[in-house]
Amino acid sequence: MTADAPIARILSTGLYTPPHSISNEELVTTYNAWVERWNAENPDRPKEPSSPGFIEKASGIKARYVLEKDGILDIDRMRPKLPVRGNDELSIMAEMGVLAARDAMKRADLGPDDIDAVLCAASNMQRQYPAMAVEIQNALDIDGYGFDMNVACASAAFGIQTAVGLLSTGARRVLMVNPEICSAHINFRDRDGHFIFGDVCTAVIIGPAEGEPAPGQFDILDTRLKTVMSNNIRNNMGFLDPATDTVIDWDDPDTDKLFKQNGRSVFKEVVPMVAEMISTHLADNQIPGDSLKRMWLHQANLNMNELIAKKVLGREATREESPVVLDDYANTSSAGSIIAFHKHHDGLAKGDIGVISGFGAGYSAGSVIVRAG
Repeated sequence: MTADAPIARILSTGLYTPPHSISNEELVTTYNAWVERWNAENPDRPKEPSSPGFIEKASGIKARYVLEKDGILDIDRMRPKLPVRGNDELSIMAEMGVLAARDAMKRADLGPDDIDAVLCAASNMQRQYPAMAVEIQNALDIDGYGFDMNVACASAAFGIQTAVGLLSTGARRVLMVNPEICSAHINFRDRDGHFIFGDVCTAVIIGPAEGEPAPGQFDILDTRLKTVMSNNIRNNMGFLDPATDTVIDWDDPDTDKLFKQNGRSVFKEVVPMVAEMISTHLADNQIPGDSLKRMWLHQANLNMNELIAKKVLGREATREESPVVLDDYANTSSAGSIIAFHKHHDGLAKGDIGVISGFGAGYSAGSVIVRAG
């Protein structure tokens, strides 16, 4: 395969950023207060305090946006306090999706009649059914169909590939949204994980590569997906929990019903896997790795991204070549690479090549080669 003929086009992207931000200092103040109380009550099972310096050194994260802040910083709760909405109200995930979608639709000058399919691709779904994508489709007054898909942090990359496939079955344009309420699945009593995630929603509109792309549009040249089974990133919460009499025990700081990971193993195994996947993907399309102008990587860990970029480019990447948004947004799962793309796709010359890549639990990984219009 060569990289000459595009298979689809990214027409626009959209972004919804929640109104509240939590700094490392704020998060650590609450966590350490909880640790002090825990250690006083459980001297035989002491917990180690944290610090803003530890968080930034380990991840590159300085802050994160969240839908609700007070509940997370409440030592007696330490999780967001989100309202229950009635069946006649727009769900929280769908509301985020609609806001990001409207941003993308406005940027592309497209209305609901111009879109035939809606994908909701994210690491968690607010409910089992009806699908969030169908709710978003209805709220936007889009005719056609919608469905949800979950491939953890790689969901956006898998969603772009799925959208390309839907175009081949007759859809004119596909709207893919990535609403991520990661603050609801994080364990804020876990020192190694309480700082990792934030909330956000991104949207991407994919259409056929007809005619010349407009400035700001990107031709999709090829996509590649990969999964490898691993327990190193896991969340065991599921719909069978009531049947097995196992639900979240909020008094257990080590519950397996929230996000858990073995960070060192993830770093050791995911970096070479993703670097090899991107490098091989580029080689198969006759694109030298060192010719890439931009890499919009999953925003989970700064050290991880720097090493992946170095392996692909054969040298250290500049911030322009490998943009970073995780310092302000933290890890936003599937949305991270799309935030980076949305905020940092300007400045490329017509024909410049870049890669969008998401990777995470599963392990799952996706690579999307794009060319600037």
